Amino acid sequence: MSEDKKTNHTLEVLLEQDKNQIPQKDDVVLGKVISASKSEVRLDIDGVFIGIVRGLELYFEAEEFANLKPGDEVEATVIDEENERGELELSFKRAGQEKAWSKLEQAFKDKEIIKVRVTEANKGGLLVRYYQIGGFLPVSQLSPENYPRVSGGDKTKILEKLKSFIGQDIEVNVINLGQDSDKIIFSEKDVWNKRQKHIIDKYKIGMVVDGKISAVTNFGVFISFGEGMEGLIHISELAWQRIDSPEKLYQVGDSIKAEIVNLDNNKIFLSAKKIIEDPWKKAVEKYKVGDIVKGQILKINPFGLFVKLDEEIHGLAHITQLGINIKEKINSFFNVGDELDFEILSISPSDHRLGLKLYKEDKKKTKKKEEKEEKKDEKKSEKKDKKEKQED
Repeated sequence: MSEDKKTNHTLEVLLEQDKNQIPQKDDVVLGKVISASKSEVRLDIDGVFIGIVRGLELYFEAEEFANLKPGDEVEATVIDEENERGELELSFKRAGQEKAWSKLEQAFKDKEIIKVRVTEANKGGLLVRYYQIGGFLPVSQLSPENYPRVSGGDKTKILEKLKSFIGQDIEVNVINLGQDSDKIIFSEKDVWNKRQKHIIDKYKIGMVVDGKISAVTNFGVFISFGEGMEGLIHISELAWQRIDSPEKLYQVGDSIKAEIVNLDNNKIFLSAKKIIEDPWKKAVEKYKVGDIVKGQILKINPFGLFVKLDEEIHGLAHITQLGINIKEKINSFFNVGDELDFEILSISPSDHRLGLKLYKEDKKKTKKKEEKEEKKDEKKSEKKDKKEKQED
């Protein structure tokens, strides 16, 4: 090969190498910061090219891009090979998103705790962002201390509580990772469970705890106790008698004792009535089948009346035992608070049940009784008159 041909071949190779080294669109390049401000960052790429990052592409939310200074090395993505000034147009945003997504995948795989920022709230939970990646933190995945327990389940108040988290950073685990933001699910509860596990392990079923009521709902009360622990006393476990509205009997801050009845996946369920003697055990001593007792109507249902015999023993008078037609409206005949006489039909202490029947005296017997009383009164009156005449 002649010298001229060799020279031409060498030049072609060098030109091809230079061409391959020119950054292309979507390439990630490493550059050294020349200057940095809030409006733009200029980078030196390999001492050959100048790149600029500006506008929305600055992506200052990521820590590594927020406080750059001359001499720092940083990665950026090429979005234009040549702008109006003949420079590379670069983006921290795209490079940052790729890094954030990589970190998110690693956190999901390793069950690593990360921080997300709350941006919005709806009735289902919190909209959050991990850098520029959006996701969702459902209400059910909030920690016990942040769970919006609102009396009566008022959705407006629940939303108000959730909105109070906007702008806050929350530590979470990634529990579902999809490409779409509505498929990226985070959990604060998982983080809480991990941190509390060594404490929860100290508690066993049957243990009695002292606590304070932290929330009152229509289905029971939550109590806080021990080292940041919290458990639920279901409405059916608050007392031996029937309770319709815990809000009427309990307030946040009230002291209460309860027994642990179940531990389920770091959830603690308690019972206040278990540490109180069951009044139904003595019900058979106090009440007998056939007794006529005075009872106060507590609640009216289509199928009958709930009746209070005393503070601890309540019974049911089925609609068929009220002397009215089953098709008639029970509310037309009875009112809550009415005191009436009932006959005890059955007592089952083990099932905490007592059956009642509205008591109505036999009209014939009542009439005979009244006639008998009238005759007694007449005889007394006759004797009195006779005595007065004799004295005269």
